[in-house]
Parts: sequence; C-alpha cells; structure tokens
Amino acid sequence: MKGMEAEYDDLIVHPAPIGAVGNQDFSVRVRRPQGEWQPLFCYNVKVDMHEVRNASMVSFDCAGVVELEVIKHKGNVREATVRPLSTGLNCTYIGNRMLLILDGPRQLSLEVNGDRFHNLHIFANPLEQDIPHSSGPEVVLLKAGSHATGEILEELDNLQSAEYSKIIYFEPGIHYLDTSRLNVPANTVVYVAGGAVIYGGLICNHVHDVKICGRGMLYLSDFEKATYYRGVEISHSQTISVEGITMIDPPHYTILIGQSEDIHIQNIKTFSTRGWSDGIDMMSCSNVSIDHVFLRTSDDCIAIYGSRGEFHGDSRNIYVSNSILWADVAHPMNIGTHGDYAADGDMIENITFSNIDILEHHEPQPDYWGCMAINVGDKNTVRNVTYEGIRIESFELGELFNLRVLQNPKYNPAPGNRIENIRFKDISFSGSCENPSHLEGYDETRTIDGVKFENVVINGRNLELTSNDLIIGSHVHHVSVCSQRD
Repeated sequence: MKGMEAEYDDLIVHPAPIGAVGNQDFSVRVRRPQGEWQPLFCYNVKVDMHEVRNASMVSFDCAGVVELEVIKHKGNVREATVRPLSTGLNCTYIGNRMLLILDGPRQLSLEVNGDRFHNLHIFANPLEQDIPHSSGPEVVLLKAGSHATGEILEELDNLQSAEYSKIIYFEPGIHYLDTSRLNVPANTVVYVAGGAVIYGGLICNHVHDVKICGRGMLYLSDFEKATYYRGVEISHSQTISVEGITMIDPPHYTILIGQSEDIHIQNIKTFSTRGWSDGIDMMSCSNVSIDHVFLRTSDDCIAIYGSRGEFHGDSRNIYVSNSILWADVAHPMNIGTHGDYAADGDMIENITFSNIDILEHHEPQPDYWGCMAINVGDKNTVRNVTYEGIRIESFELGELFNLRVLQNPKYNPAPGNRIENIRFKDISFSGSCENPSHLEGYDETRTIDGVKFENVVINGRNLELTSNDLIIGSHVHHVSVCSQRD
C-alpha cells in the first residue's frame, strides 16, 4: 500500500493500491482549512464512446469545509470551470496551480481551459456510516490477491453466525475473481473498502437483503465488450442496496435491475465508453430509489422499461433525486421503450426525477434525442411522470423533451399504447443547442394526453407553445404551459 489511510474526524483519504491505473494530467492534494495537505491518487477513467479519451478522478470522504489544491502538469491554466454550475463554486488559479474550497460532500467536474474530456472528476463523499467489522464469526475477510469465488461462497456458507447478516469484506488492494463475477447470497453485506479495487462485477440473482457498500471500486475496463459484464446485476431480488462504490468502464450496464423490488442505490459513481454501456437500467421493477449518483455514460444514464428478455411485468414507484447525469451518448433519462408486446404491454407509472443536473446530451441520431425522453413502444402505457428541479447545462446535440408513442423498427415489434399525465416543473436550460422539442402520438387510439410545462426557462426566457420550442405532432391532447408569473 502507498502509506496508511489518513483519517481525521472529518477527512478521510484512501490511498490507492499498488498497480492501480493512474492519470498524470493533474496532481491533487486535500486538507482541512489550514491543516496538513494529504495527497490524492488520480485514477484514470475513460470517457466518451465517440472518441475514447482519458480523464482523471479523485475520491475522499469529508464532512464540513475542505480545501483542494490541483496542479496541472501540461501548460498553464487560462480558465477553470467547476460543474455542475448550480453549485456556484469557483476555482482560483495562477500559473498551473488551482485552489478549490468545498463546503462539504460534492460530486464535481473541474474543467481546465474548456476541456470536458481530460477533466478532473472530484468525488467528495460523505463520511461512511455503519462500517462493518473486518473480523468476527460473521466475516469472510479477503486480502488483496486472486480469489476463487467458489471458495469464498463455501467459506461464507460455513460461518456459524445466524444472528447477523454475513459479511464479505474486501480489504484495500487489488482483487481478482477467477470467474470475474461474484454471486452474492441472501442476507449478505459485501463491503468494498476504500482503496480496494475488484476486477469484476457482483451479481444478486434470486436473493434478498443484500447490501453492497464501501468506497472501493469495481474495475471492468480490461474486459472485452463481448462479455457484456455489468458492474452490479440485480435480478428477481428484493431489498437490495448499493451504496458508495465507483464503477469503471463496464462492457454493459453499470447496474441492471430486473424484475426486482425495494432497491436502494445511493452515491454510486460510474464511467463508461462501450455501446449499450448504460448507467442504471430498470426492467419490470417497483419501489426503486436512486439518490446522489454521478453517471457519466456512453448510452442512457437512466432507463426505465417494462418487460424485456427474462424480466416480465410492470414498472412503478421509481424515484431519482439529487443526481448528476452526463450522457456522452444518448439520453440522460429515457422511459418506455421495451414491454410485453406479445400480450397487452406493460404499465410504467409513478416516476419522479427531482433535483437533477444534466451536464451533457450528445446523440448524432435524431430518433434518440431528448434529455428527458419518453418513447413508448411495445404496447406500453407510461403515466404519472414528474420531472422537477432539472437543470440542463449546454450540451452538444439533441433536444430537451422528446415524448412519442411510436414503433421503433430496431426495438419494437408493436407500437406503444399511451402517454398520459406528464409534468415538467422548474426546468432550466442554459446553452447553445436549441433544437425544438417533440411531442407526437401514433394514431387516434395511441395518444399523448395531459402534458404540463410549469416554469420551464430556456436561456432566460419562458418556454412557449411555438414551433421554435415545441413541435406538437398529431394525436396529442391537453398540453399546457405556464410560467412562474402566471
């Protein structure tokens, strides 16, 4: 290890393991005000499928004010931008040195001289709560090295503890799994300690009461796209939580949630560069909460569907809040594409996106435009969806809203059924891409009905029912727009 973990009451730095993949664009240190500087390891993270590039990432835990010093290694700083812009944070700089003061936990992008692709991602996590014990009758402790997953599960099964959930504890260091993925049993905590890097993914299949947590990483960049490995798979399961970890370049989704319920995802961070490397995709799920996540993906950041493949049923009661979505490709938010086309379709309902910053939407194909997209196929009905407190920064290519009942020949054997009761409230966009948004039904029985735009502001002006802002096609009913002054 590169030194011992630096720990204070309100600042914890997790040193990287020997062999971790670093980036030399920046040097970064952190401290409490007027305290001792602690170096941070800059991990390398790949971004953007259009042209894969290497960016940087640092991570630490804190409470209260901390100071960051960032040194740029190639050239001087002409400008430095901290995003999301809604934080109101500024970076002072002189020469190649920058200083940033944080008021507490944040998920940020520091972009020097306008470069969004070789930027520094800063993850100031909240202090961990309820860290599991690394020893005891309920613990399988895994030191850095190679592990046979069968032996891990056998050791776990032989533990005598029945009073508590069993614990798989990954110590700091690099861990290799012989099967590249670990099937997690029910009633288990998987703890990935800060400074632990697992080469592989975790699977929760037909299990319940599983918690995956920590400040470590799942590193999947070395796996071929054809493996379609995901960071975490949750299928046919109940009461699962994923908290705190970071996932690097999965060949497929960061987190798949299929036909599962009571799922809680908090403070996960991800980067991806492969086709279909979505962030969090849900199929036939209910009672899902997603909070304080940072998703920089090369396909949809968040997608909510009905039936698909082995997963069958409706999707409902899904809440996404306090998060940052960065779609280098495709949609930040997408709802409705897949469903039970062989029967009567699915109901996708009761969905809320609240307090979200969108940092990018870049999609060359107009059929997949929409920072907020509801594209309903496969006989699905989507209803009761609220987008509230959404801040969209300047993006490369796409549009703000795209609501369509359609039949996409690539994905839908049948057209969708209906979109109804959709609310956009307190939405702001500041940027140069002003393509009009689209609302369109399919036919006289497959319609959009009831869309409200409340206090939607585009570059300082209120959205209007004109073709410059909204192109309203056929079979669309009851669209209303009101401003804060109305």
